[in-house]
Amino acid sequence: MNRTRSRGWLGALPLLAFFALVFGVPAVVLVAGAFTAQGRPSLANLSQSLQGGYLNAMIGSVRLSAVVALLGAVLGTFLAYAIVTSRRTLLREAVLTASGVLANFGGVPLAFFWIATLGNSGVVSGLVGLPSGSLYTFWGLALVYLYFSIPLMVLAMAPALDGLRPQWREAAANSGATTWHYWRFVALPVLAPAMLGGVVLLFGGAFSAYATANAMVGTVVPLVTLKIASALTGDVLVGYENIALALSLDMVVVAGLVMAIYLPLQRRTSRWLH
Repeated sequence: MNRTRSRGWLGALPLLAFFALVFGVPAVVLVAGAFTAQGRPSLANLSQSLQGGYLNAMIGSVRLSAVVALLGAVLGTFLAYAIVTSRRTLLREAVLTASGVLANFGGVPLAFFWIATLGNSGVVSGLVGLPSGSLYTFWGLALVYLYFSIPLMVLAMAPALDGLRPQWREAAANSGATTWHYWRFVALPVLAPAMLGGVVLLFGGAFSAYATANAMVGTVVPLVTLKIASALTGDVLVGYENIALALSLDMVVVAGLVMAIYLPLQRRTSRWLH
């Protein structure tokens, strides 16, 4: 029995080898390149990635991601609550199905959809009298990102809202608690981990998005993903050829912080709701 158990890990070797090849090798190349300048170990790339236009791009990405995360979390939570409390099963299933589709709808097709609708020559922009170029701004890009962020928040919050027990509200009412007291002291503490986890999830999604922003705003809105693409095509200073790797490492650090917050919150939510 012990010998069988000791050999059990051998079955995971193909998965470990695949993981090392697909994730490990690129990670090593990324880190090594970020700390290499002019053929020798150096912090020049990392230092440059946190200055000037690169720093503005990082701040722009964080700012855009924070706005999208907060607005998407609020709107998505209200929409999720509306469908969870709805008595119409068909409506609930339709909204959840649509959310699953829209949460994965992005890239160039999403940009084309919005440009054709609210762009300078869009179908709707002329009818409502939108100013020319209003879509190709920070807030226009945030609006487009909300298109897939709100459905993603609905998918994240619907199971948590389903986990609220009707007995909790009844017990609170029998104890003389008002609706505000119930939400303040019972429901919100239970939902808080899921809500915060959703905020972090939306932040990470908006922070890493590239194709939609590239097709819509180009260099109008400074974003770190666009800076990386520009650096990869040769728009770099002499001696900083690996600046794209340094910017990518900065993003990996931010993504690591995002996941370090999200995973504990997800585990805590599971303990509360089961």
